[in-house]
Amino acid sequence: MQLQFLGTGGGRFATISQKRMTGGFRIDDIDGKNIHIDPGPGALVRSHQYGLNPRKINLLLVSHCHTDHYNDAEVLIESMTQGMTKKAGHVIGSTSVIYGHEELGPCISQYHQSKPKISCLKPGDEVVDDNIKIRATKTNHSDPTCVGFNIQCGNFNLSYTSDTEYFPELADEHKEADILIGNVIKEGERKIKGHLRTIDFKQLIEEVQPKIAIMTHLGVNLIMNNPFQNTRTITEETGIRTIAATDGLTMNLDQYL
Repeated sequence: MQLQFLGTGGGRFATISQKRMTGGFRIDDIDGKNIHIDPGPGALVRSHQYGLNPRKINLLLVSHCHTDHYNDAEVLIESMTQGMTKKAGHVIGSTSVIYGHEELGPCISQYHQSKPKISCLKPGDEVVDDNIKIRATKTNHSDPTCVGFNIQCGNFNLSYTSDTEYFPELADEHKEADILIGNVIKEGERKIKGHLRTIDFKQLIEEVQPKIAIMTHLGVNLIMNNPFQNTRTITEETGIRTIAATDGLTMNLDQYL
């Protein structure tokens, strides 16, 4: 299995400036399938740039209806359905993504929902695709329907927080994760509503105790202020290897089975 980041920037200003790419990430060759998660602006272009074929996507996961998470979802659906000519693929998204919620969404048109299988998940819901089980995790974000994703296949367990601020039950949502991927917008103690800070991610790591923790979806200030120093400190203080993902980073996940 391979994990590859097609973008490690997050938030409106990182997206607008493209200080980091914003194409989300892929997990390839998990039980023979490929998953693209949160395909923000540039996901299609970055897939080709890094040699990943968007036609080979089997599952597309979209956590919520904010542009930096869904922008390229429809064109990736066209890719995995061979230009909307075949019934293929599986799209899994939150309520705002699939049906819309108040002023948000839906961000995938009825036309683009007509070819793939569609699953709408609320926190705690699970869907099984062959041997891959995907559970929606709870978040606290400005899109109230936002979910994270816990992906399980055999002994493999990867959890993705999506966008959320810290809350006491967050660790329970990701407690079995071998690999913990957190969207972390900023460093410092000043809270930012609906998002994790580096000190929040450190606390989450201490509570979850994954084999490895990965910080992504970085805000502009964190990008400019050396996220690698933050992850070095977290690693030293928690004893758990923590890395700040970079655009194009590729990891072999077999070692974490």
